Amino acid sequence: MDLTRTSTALLAGLHEPGNEQVWFDFARRYGGILVGFARKLGLDDNDAADVAQETLVRFVEEYRAGKYDRGRGKLRSWLLSIARTRVAAVYRARSVRGEQQAGTQVVDLSDEYTLTQIWQVERRQVILRQAMEELRSATKTNEKTIEAFELLVNGGCPPAMVADQLGMSVDDVYRAKSRVAQRLREIVSRLEAIYDGEE
Repeated sequence: MDLTRTSTALLAGLHEPGNEQVWFDFARRYGGILVGFARKLGLDDNDAADVAQETLVRFVEEYRAGKYDRGRGKLRSWLLSIARTRVAAVYRARSVRGEQQAGTQVVDLSDEYTLTQIWQVERRQVILRQAMEELRSATKTNEKTIEAFELLVNGGCPPAMVADQLGMSVDDVYRAKSRVAQRLREIVSRLEAIYDGEE
């Protein structure tokens, strides 16, 4: 995935129907956010994936038809609007069928603030996942160093346990945490700037 492509270049590429790479980049950039967003609104994995795909396709159709004007609104707002409509359609279909999913909480789809907050949380999760992927694939950071960071930060393991498990000293574990955190901050900052250009 080309995470360096600017929003202008990405959107310009969407005008080319045969440009599969730009479609892949667009879907990769926003698909995960949309799936997470739909799941937070009470949809199961299949319905959430369908909503994400339908939202992306609909946006591209409307964009190619000249309906999206960046000067009149943010890309996030346009995608949210389409996704909200698709989620509402799923809610209606469930209601017609008399279905209710246990344990799901339906968010008020007219609550712009809550919907935007959900979007931002999902966006942050996608950026963090992409940053970890980049850290592993595009940097020379040792896998053991990354694993120490993940066990310590994500896993909540005590430093002594991480050190014992990975055959490191406790000082090495703290250094690993510091190195990975610094590198991740740099990657996250760059990715957020790319996403912010589209927000």
